[in-house]
Order: sequence, then structure tokens, then C-alpha cells
Amino acid sequence: MRIIILGAGQVGGTLAENLAGESNDITIIDTQAARLRELQDRLDIRTLEGRASFPSTLEQAGARDADMLIAVTSSDEVNMMACQVAHTLFSVPTKIARVREHDYLLNNRSLFASSAMPVDVLISPEELVTRHIKKLIEYPGALQVIDFAEGSAQLVAIRAYYGGPLVGREIAFLKQHLPSVDMRVAAIYRQDRAIIPDGSTLVEADDEVFFVAARQDIRLVMSELRRLDKPYRRIMIAGGGNIGARLAEQLESNHQVKLIELNKQRCVQLSHHLTSCIVLHGSASNKDLLLEENIENCDVFLALTNDDEANIMSSMLAKRLGARTVMTLINNPAYVDLVQGGVIDIAISPQQTTIGALLAYVRRGDVVAVHSLRRGAAEAIEAIAHGDPGNSRVVGKTIDEIDLPAGTTIAAIVREKKVLIAHGDIRIENDDHVIMFLVDKKRIHEVEKLFQVGLTFF
Repeated sequence: MRIIILGAGQVGGTLAENLAGESNDITIIDTQAARLRELQDRLDIRTLEGRASFPSTLEQAGARDADMLIAVTSSDEVNMMACQVAHTLFSVPTKIARVREHDYLLNNRSLFASSAMPVDVLISPEELVTRHIKKLIEYPGALQVIDFAEGSAQLVAIRAYYGGPLVGREIAFLKQHLPSVDMRVAAIYRQDRAIIPDGSTLVEADDEVFFVAARQDIRLVMSELRRLDKPYRRIMIAGGGNIGARLAEQLESNHQVKLIELNKQRCVQLSHHLTSCIVLHGSASNKDLLLEENIENCDVFLALTNDDEANIMSSMLAKRLGARTVMTLINNPAYVDLVQGGVIDIAISPQQTTIGALLAYVRRGDVVAVHSLRRGAAEAIEAIAHGDPGNSRVVGKTIDEIDLPAGTTIAAIVREKKVLIAHGDIRIENDDHVIMFLVDKKRIHEVEKLFQVGLTFF
């Protein structure tokens, strides 16, 4: 696939890195020559220095033959204009734009129609991150929560704690202990090493366990791996930017929310906009302010400013002063693995959240959802099986009969809203949503080919 990426920042660079090793023809455009040289030294891609929305730049990048344009520069306006130019002058089939400004998104149906601003797919990092954090608050103790098939099934990552009923036992014990609940452990990460488990695999304390179950069974399964945390009620948010403000707005009706913002004018705006959330003017790194606001009784402290260092420091302080759970927004990927699991309970990477959403539109074989796991080390994929036994490599076969690439697990199947946890004798049918876990992302094309149908399928 010929793909043009506009913007070589964290998202554009990470996306190029993900796609370059998958037999794609990638061209990345940016105005920063040094950043382009650094990417070209590491990756097998073409780079072009220039203004991303200029027709001459896009033509030089090969827009006339491109299959897809992904605009992820730091400017919403440049991203939108580039899509307009790509559509009008070069007829690029698929145009994806990252748009941050909430005002644009409020009018997205009419503004981004093909007859107006022709953007095929809108990606809003702030909206994606807000949704991600909200799920973590809904499921206390989870490290990651992912919906499949419109929420019918969920994949949850959780750290197994000492004292959990399943810890120290084989996975098969879970079926005996919870005979009415069906679930599948898709993978276990032990000291950063991936394990594809079977029924005899022992769960150890501190294992990072990824499991799939029907939505209504998630909390019950979580309780087997760790002491089930009490629901989060008292939330403190540091940072009143787009993410902090959206999250406060969505949580304030069901939670006690306090929001700390350093900019006084922004505080005034937020206090007028939010209904029951308490808006505080000050620094989240101010020990006296945190103590005054009873940080020791806080269920969740969320550091959501644009400054990684400020987020890390305020999170460490909040945890030391007694906050129960600390979640920290970190833009620099190099910091994420350094801090998560120590003082900071969950490090949230906007780049990885955004990359997962983008990859869903790049994958072949009717892949409808892609989620980046473990900071990009693995992927969870939802693909739809089409065809019949004559033209499909999966339809009509049992799970045991499918030749899956190494490190790939079928975790569940959703058939007409019914969740079927994967067992070897289940036969794949046309229109099944198949949920898979990939430990080795290099095998992604082999998985895509499994779900591509032959020429006889109409």
C-alpha cells in the first residue's frame, strides 16, 4: 500500500515505524529536516521536506498514485487543507486527519462531508484518551480495557496480585471455580516476556494477564486475579486542558471531581462550564494544596497536563501523600516504561492510543479494530470473517484447524451479539467477528491474509 504521512512528530514517526516493516511504501513529509534524517536513518521509508498542504509538495510525494493520506501534523488546519488538496487535485482514495479542536468536532457531520471538507476518517487524540481513561475508572485495577464488537466482548489487562484465588494455580482451575463464566486468557507477560498460555499455565503474582470475556463477566473474572478494588468515587485531575476538561465533564455527574489548573483565566472558564466539579487555581505539585484538598482520601489522581515532567512529579507527590491510584499522561514514549508499575500505577500514552485507531484503517482483510497493547509491543485485532469454505481460509474451519502465525491467539468470536470464547472445536462462520491477540506484530500480514477472501467471493 502506498501511504503518505504528513507530520513526523511522535504520532507520525511511530506510525511510520509500525508500517515500514509491513511491506508498505511509506513517504513522510515534514518541515523539520533533522527529524526526517533521523527517521530515514532508522527506517526503510522515503522522506520529503516541505509544507504538508502544498499541492507541489504532495505531488512530489507521489499523491497521484497514493492509496492513503494520513495527516497528523500539529496543525488541525494544515491537516484539513491537505485532505482537501489530496481529494480535489489527486483523488487520493482514503484521507485520514487528526483534528484536536473540539469546535471542529462538534460540527463534524456537515463540516467533513465529501461535498465540504473531504476527510474520510477523523481522529481526535483527546477524545480517544478521554475514553481510555474513563474505562480505567469504570474498572478499578485494570491496566487497559478494550471493547470489541460494539462492547459485546472486552479485553482487559490486569496485574495479578498476591492473594488472588487464581494466583499460584493453573488457568484451567478457573473453569472449575467459575463454571458459569467462560473466558480466555489470551497472553501473560512475565517480567516483560510474553507467554502464550494453555490450561496448565500457572498464574504468578505480578503477571500482567490479558483476558477476554463477555462484558457482563469482566468484573467477576478480575476478582479471581486480584482483590477487587472498590469503585472509584473521589477523583482529582491535574490539568484543565482539553483532556482534563472533557474527563471532568463526563465524570462529574457520578463522581466527586476536583480539577487543579495553573492558568487563572482557564479556571474561570472551567468553573462556568462545569456543573458540580470543584475547580481549583494552583499547581498540582504544591504539597500544601494537595493536603488541603484531602489527597489522602482521593481514589484516583490523574496528571493530565502537557508537561511530562510536571505530570510525573505531581503524580509521585500525590502517591506519597496517600492517593490510592495514580494515572499519568506521558507524551514521551521513552518515559512510559520507566515509570509504570512503580510509584505511578498507570502511564497513559496518547501516541499509542492514537496509533491503534489509525492502524484499523490501514490493515487489510476486513480488519475493523486494532488496539496497541503494552506500549506497542503487541496488538489486539478484530477481523470479520467473510466467504465460504471454498474461498476463505477461516470460514468453515474449527479454530484448531486454522494455521495461525506463531504468537497469535484467537481469544473470542462474536456472532450476532453473542460472545463465544474460543475453544478448539468452534467453527468459524461467515460474518463472525474474530478477536485475536498478536504477540509478534511482524506476523500481521499473515493474519490479514487469513481474512482475505478469494476471487469467487461476491
